[in-house]
Parts: sequence; C-alpha cells; structure tokens
Amino acid sequence: MTDGQASMRHLTARFLRMLSLTLEELDAVRDASGRAEYAGLAARVGALERETDVLEREIEDACLAAFAGPLTPDELAFHLMIFRSLTNLERVGDYAFGVARDLELLAPRTRSATLQDVLPLVNLLVGMLERLAYAFAERDVQAAREVMRLDEEQVDALYEQMLRASLTRLHERPDDTEVALAAHRMARSLERLGDHLVNVAERLEALVMGLPAGGQR
Repeated sequence: MTDGQASMRHLTARFLRMLSLTLEELDAVRDASGRAEYAGLAARVGALERETDVLEREIEDACLAAFAGPLTPDELAFHLMIFRSLTNLERVGDYAFGVARDLELLAPRTRSATLQDVLPLVNLLVGMLERLAYAFAERDVQAAREVMRLDEEQVDALYEQMLRASLTRLHERPDDTEVALAAHRMARSLERLGDHLVNVAERLEALVMGLPAGGQR
C-alpha cells in the first residue's frame, strides 16, 4: 500500500467520524424538539461541536502532510475534496449549535408552536446528512444527488414556511420581537446548513465522476 493509499484510508475513516458527529448534533436538536425538552441541549451539542473542531484540525493536518508527498491524480483529487469540505462540516456544526442555543433560550418564553416550527426542517436535514454519509462511504453518486435534490425542492420551501410563521406571530404579538427575530435566525441557520451539505455532495459527485469540483454556495 502506498503512502497516498494509506492516507486515503485513514482520512475516509476520520471524515466519516466527522460526518457522524455533525449528525449527532442535528439529531440532538431533533430529539429535543420532538420531545419539547430543551434543558441542557446547548451543552450537549456544544460538546459534540468541540469534538468536531478537534477532528477538523486533525484531518486538516493529515491532508497537509499528504500534500507534501507524492500523490497520484486520483489521490490528490480525494485529498482536495476532503480538505475543501472541512469548513463546510465545521459550519454545519456551528449552525446546529446556534439553533440548539436559541431553542433552549426561547423555550421558557414562547409558545411550543414557535419552537416546533424547526422540527420539519431539522428532520429533513438529518435525512440529508444520513444520505451524504452513505454517499461518501459508498461513493454513491445518486445518493449525493439526492442530497442536492432535497435541498432544492424541500429545504427552501420549509425555510420560507418558517419565515412566514415567524412574521405572522410578530404581527399577532408585536411585543414578541425578540422571539420572532430568533425564529428568523434559526430558519436562516438551518437553510444555510443545507447549503453546506450540498457543497460537500457536489464535491463528492465531482470526485466520483472525475469532474472539476463546482463552486461554493
């Protein structure tokens, strides 16, 4: 086994672990939203986010070390895909933590309907992240494209739905400005989270198909 192949095997395992951690973060948000029990949510997601940050630095260092040695074109493409996707997964974790923090802060102050608005979008994003992990593990182009399709066809629609709901509640209860703004912020965070998943899916598609990687969202 060449050094490049050994590095690919190592990075595959570590990148899958990073995907798993981001999935755990989103799943914690989904579980809390489903049970309407938000106490300690930010701490749970924050601990996972710190582990993700450590893993991001480890993977980044491994990619940089591999770039210093001889790599075949296929090995180089793989390492570049991983390296360029690290920021996307780190941002997914950041957005998940922000939503978790807002949910926990808002829970004592607003009606359950406002908090439950996030659940359909979080459910969808969990499914997208599961498909992305499968696509990466199996180099499955169709699964990667399913991530893109779900974002285009469903994430944006649910995002708009959340925005309309927050504006309606603001109109009905103009004294709840802070709650409405937080709901808007959560909606925007979840929408952007989906964009970052799509970025990784697009790079994976390009890697498997042997195409130039696309641009960032």
